Amino acid sequence: MNGTASDDAATDPGIDPEVLEELEYWAGPGEGDGEEESEEEPGRTAAPSPGSLVVVGTPIGNLGDLSPRAVAALAGADVVYCEDTRQSRKLFSHAGITGASLRSLHRHNEEDRIDDVVRSVRDGKTIALVSDAGMPGVSDPGSLVVGAVAAAGLTVTVVPGPSAVLTALVGSGLPTDRFCFEGFLPRSGRERRSALAAVAAEPRTTVLFEAPGRVAATLQDLSDSCGPTRPVSVARELTKLHEEFWRGTLAEAVAWTAAHPVRGEVVVVLAGAPVAEEPGVGDDVLVAALTDRLEAGERTRGAVDDVSAEFGVPRRRVYELALAVRSAPGQGGPGPPE
Repeated sequence: MNGTASDDAATDPGIDPEVLEELEYWAGPGEGDGEEESEEEPGRTAAPSPGSLVVVGTPIGNLGDLSPRAVAALAGADVVYCEDTRQSRKLFSHAGITGASLRSLHRHNEEDRIDDVVRSVRDGKTIALVSDAGMPGVSDPGSLVVGAVAAAGLTVTVVPGPSAVLTALVGSGLPTDRFCFEGFLPRSGRERRSALAAVAAEPRTTVLFEAPGRVAATLQDLSDSCGPTRPVSVARELTKLHEEFWRGTLAEAVAWTAAHPVRGEVVVVLAGAPVAEEPGVGDDVLVAALTDRLEAGERTRGAVDDVSAEFGVPRRRVYELALAVRSAPGQGGPGPPE
């Protein structure tokens, strides 16, 4: 087949102009494109072109998920910063990448690496950033470096890759249209109790990371906070040979982990809190009941409590209606709540 993609596209009068522009961009400059190379002014040295930080997503288990674009980005980088250089060397060996310059960047030294990375990018170098698995910065080191390079006005690009969050979410069987990611819950104390309470009240599907040795305790805590009937999915060893999705209620999950100790990396996907349905009682019915009691001389607080209990509606809703009733003409004006 002769000619470039843009040559063929140009002969088709029905092609989308935006598609044509994209094809021409990726085809690159060709012969006779009319562009002239700029000549440097004698006696002057051209300034180094800006470099970039390339954040590269890597496999979360199955090395076959390493994309060709990720391989090209890693092979073309001047320096690759890795969460663990030993782990990354295995990946590079699998991909056939040789001669790479690797430096460590983990949670204990990330702040110390920031200046080096920013300086290298500013000097025109291409710096790649990887974690042991998945996307750097997502429950892994990298976010501080990315933030510093971006704040310096330098280029940050991302090569997408496998995601444990999305893989577990999509395979959970739970709603995926709205979800939140909590990462690892605090291990203990007030912070953990607060986080569990927030997860229990969250109406969106929640994705959590947990270590295999703590997953049983976390599921028990979730059951205590969210109720034993809340649906949950426990995904382990994602993309690997022994990948498993377990689905059921929190009570069933607690029993399952007690009988089958969990091994491997774990992602917990929890159904959102059920939306409370408003009782089918109209405001007019509640106002009438409140009015009868208030006109009979009952105090506001007592009337609100009685009506809320009688019709099974939230006290706040009844209280707001009571304030409106007291403010209505013929009810003696607003007055303070009793």
